Amino acid sequence: MYKSDVEAVDAFVVKYKTLTSEIGKVIIGQDEVVKDVLISIFGRGHCLLVGVPGLAKTLLVNTIANTLGLAYNRIQFTPDLMPSDIIGTEILGEDRNFKFIKGPLFANIVLADEINRTPPKTQAALLEAMQERTVTAGGKLYELGNPFFVLATQNPIEQEGTYPLPEAQLDRFMFNVLLDYPSFKDELQVVKNTTSDTKIELQKIVTSDEIIYFQNLVRRIPVADNVLEYAVKLSAKTRPNTELGANISNNYLSWGAGPRASQFLVIGAKCNALIKGKYSPDIEDVKSVAPAILRHRLVRNYKAEAENVTVDNIILELMS
Repeated sequence: MYKSDVEAVDAFVVKYKTLTSEIGKVIIGQDEVVKDVLISIFGRGHCLLVGVPGLAKTLLVNTIANTLGLAYNRIQFTPDLMPSDIIGTEILGEDRNFKFIKGPLFANIVLADEINRTPPKTQAALLEAMQERTVTAGGKLYELGNPFFVLATQNPIEQEGTYPLPEAQLDRFMFNVLLDYPSFKDELQVVKNTTSDTKIELQKIVTSDEIIYFQNLVRRIPVADNVLEYAVKLSAKTRPNTELGANISNNYLSWGAGPRASQFLVIGAKCNALIKGKYSPDIEDVKSVAPAILRHRLVRNYKAEAENVTVDNIILELMS
C-alpha cells in the first residue's frame, strides 16, 4: 500500500487528522476520549467508555463507526438478554437441516451499550469473541469479522439491577476511558448544534483494508529497550508485595495489573507516537496511555477506600 514504513507513518498522521476532524463535526470537546478510542482501534484492542447518562457515549461510538468503512452493530444489554441473542442460534430450515443464523456480534464494530446491565452468562459470551475473535455455537467455531472491536459503555452511578464486570473480562479491554462533563463553551456548542435543524453528513475516511494495514504498521514500529523496560516495570510496580511492587501499591492495592497491561502499554505507546508523527515511542508516550490502560486493572483495598485514595491517584504516583 505504501513504499516504506516512513511513508506509511506520514500517511497515518494525515488520515488520523482527517478522521478526528470529521468526528469533531458531531462530537464536541471530547478530543482525549476520541484519541483513546482510536488508539484502541488501531492497536487492535477493545474500549470501555464509562460516564454518566447524557455524555454522548453512544453517539461517540455511532459517529466513529460512520467515519470508518466497517460493518457496525449496536447491542442494547438488558437483564433478560441471552448469549444466543448476541452470538446467534441454530434453526431448523425448510430442508430439515439446522443452519446457524449469525447474531449481531458478527460485525467489525460492536457497541455493547450498558454492558453491566446484563447477567454474567451473557457477559461471558463476549469473552471468547473479544480475545480470540471467534465464537463457538453448536459445537462449531465461527470466525468474526476482521477488523473486530468491542466498544462498550457503562454507567458508573446507577448500580441497582446491574452486574459488575468481572476482572477477567475487564482485563480484555485495552482502555477504560472516563467521560466527564463538557466545559461551558463546549456544552454551549453542543446545545446549539442539537437544537437546530442542521443535519451533518459524515464521510467515510478509512477503509477496513487501511485499518488492518495501520494495525500491522503499529506492530512493526520499533521500541527502544528503555521504553520497554519502563512499561513492564510500571505494570510490575502495581503488584503489591512482589519484588518490584511500589510502597503505594503495598499500602493501597490488593491486586495489580498483569502482563496483558504491559503489552497494551507498549502497543498504546506505539500508536500514540504514530499519531504525533514519531517513528518510535518514548517514555512520555507510555505515560500518556497508562491511566486508561491501568485504571480498570488495579483493585483497591479497604485502606484505600477508607482514605479516599483513587486508582488514578495511585497511577500518577507510580509514574512520577
